[in-house]
Amino acid sequence: MRAAVLCVGTELTTGDVGDEHGAWLARELTELGFEVGEITIVGDGLVAVSAALARLGAVYDRVVCTGGLGPTTDDITAAGAAAALGIGLRRDAESVERIRARLAARGLPLTESNAKQADLPIGARAVPNDCGTAPGFVLRVGRADAWFLPGVPQEMRAMFSTQVAPALRGTSRGARQVLRVRTFGLAESLIGERLAGIEAAQGVELGYRAEAPEVEVKVQACRASASQAEAAARAAADAIVERLGRDVVYAEGDLALPGVVGAQLVARGLQLAVAESCTGGLVGELLTELPGASRYFVGGAIVYANSTKEALLGVPAALLARHGAVSAEVATAMAAGALRACAADLALAITGVAGPDGGTAAKPVGLVELAVVGGGRTSNRREVFGGPRGRVRRLAAWTGLHLVLRHLDDRGTSP
Repeated sequence: MRAAVLCVGTELTTGDVGDEHGAWLARELTELGFEVGEITIVGDGLVAVSAALARLGAVYDRVVCTGGLGPTTDDITAAGAAAALGIGLRRDAESVERIRARLAARGLPLTESNAKQADLPIGARAVPNDCGTAPGFVLRVGRADAWFLPGVPQEMRAMFSTQVAPALRGTSRGARQVLRVRTFGLAESLIGERLAGIEAAQGVELGYRAEAPEVEVKVQACRASASQAEAAARAAADAIVERLGRDVVYAEGDLALPGVVGAQLVARGLQLAVAESCTGGLVGELLTELPGASRYFVGGAIVYANSTKEALLGVPAALLARHGAVSAEVATAMAAGALRACAADLALAITGVAGPDGGTAAKPVGLVELAVVGGGRTSNRREVFGGPRGRVRRLAAWTGLHLVLRHLDDRGTSP
């Protein structure tokens, strides 16, 4: 069964707002077992909406449309759907009463512009909106069952999850299983080369999404039953891990590396501290972007100057003089100092030459030294990253989190 997504809004076609609805709906439809053939974006024009719906309805089995159901004059999606079928609109009495009650709860009267939201194509079935005033509706357009949802993000997602998805589940004539394999440390092109032949051998589709600095490999398996699809996807994912190795494949699922590190720390009942020099707090930012970070992240120190490394973390001045701030020895001492200062279970330290100046022949721009100390072990890593300053710092922060994960997996090496 093939599906398409239609996003309506002139703010999308002018570039004032980026389209996030299309990607979200496509992922949800894929998870439900549909092959999503396209995401189409049109402006708030009657002809554009009507033409897009007529075309998509002739090609696809399911269409999900979002946007253009509000109270203003540019909200013309319902009229566009009616025009695509050559039918009129009718005012749905039940939807009007739902709108009236919602407005009354806020002390507001029902106006004509509000009531206009209940004008649905003749023959359409209203889809109630428990988060806003604009109802959705479902209508047969060509060969497709077409679902129409508001463009307000929380309304659209809630209505899809509670009403559309249950109605579509099990209607895709077969089963599709999707597994997301998350990788770090190899370029997308190299991953593609290493995974050549898996699609044909396993009878699956692989998709690649590079969102720097990681690459997600999406495995899609279509079979007659859910158990068969799950088994096929699992076999392909195992083949990917075998080809790339556990040092590259760090997890499966929706969580990116910071979330995976946090989940692993929580699972082990451990807390992490950081000591950052060239990254200037990026690791702390990545970790604290996530809710619940206080369960596993206790804090740390941004120690840019050598004097601060000495004063806050107790890095010996003699060690700095002998090896320099960017060295495995100093990184290890920084991590040990953060471990003590924060009373954590393990600590990550990063020090490097982010550039564009400051490099030498022995320690070029892009050189980063990393260390994780904890559990009676030390894990060290040295990298030389190319590119501008921002790229070096971001890669250093992600590499530090990757080193923490490897340390937790008992793959750290003693210096």
